[in-house]
Amino acid sequence: MPNLPLPEADAATSALVKTWLADFAARVRDVDYAGAYPFWHDDIVIFGTFQELVRSRQRWTDTQWDNVWPRTADFAFDLDNTLVLASPDGAMAVAVTPWASTGFHPDGTPFPRPGRATIVLARQPDGRWVGVHSHMSLGKGVPQDSHGKRPVKAR
Repeated sequence: MPNLPLPEADAATSALVKTWLADFAARVRDVDYAGAYPFWHDDIVIFGTFQELVRSRQRWTDTQWDNVWPRTADFAFDLDNTLVLASPDGAMAVAVTPWASTGFHPDGTPFPRPGRATIVLARQPDGRWVGVHSHMSLGKGVPQDSHGKRPVKAR
């Protein structure tokens, strides 16, 4: 039996999810934890570069965001190459997306720091999307450590 086509989101859902991604990326660039909190469920479950499994947005902030956001710059999702999948009822969406950022060697010289992400979003009763799972990883061969020193705008 042949597979059904991928459950790609309709244009409106895809546009909303890509706007969500762009707005969240702006918070990463600003190192604005407080501004980023509403994008994510309090009880989120994630995997990331510095953590195998984290449960809760606060633990994610403490263990992952603090180790990445202030030490990198220029974070952005590649929206032109983002695939958005969605459940038939429109309650869930998944963004499969490459991203880019700038890392810094110990001497301060910058290097490209690309990666990829899978983000699972749940639509809330008020219509907004909230992230319930994130798995972000660096591209193959990209140094994990970055030595930038940007201040946190808001906790």
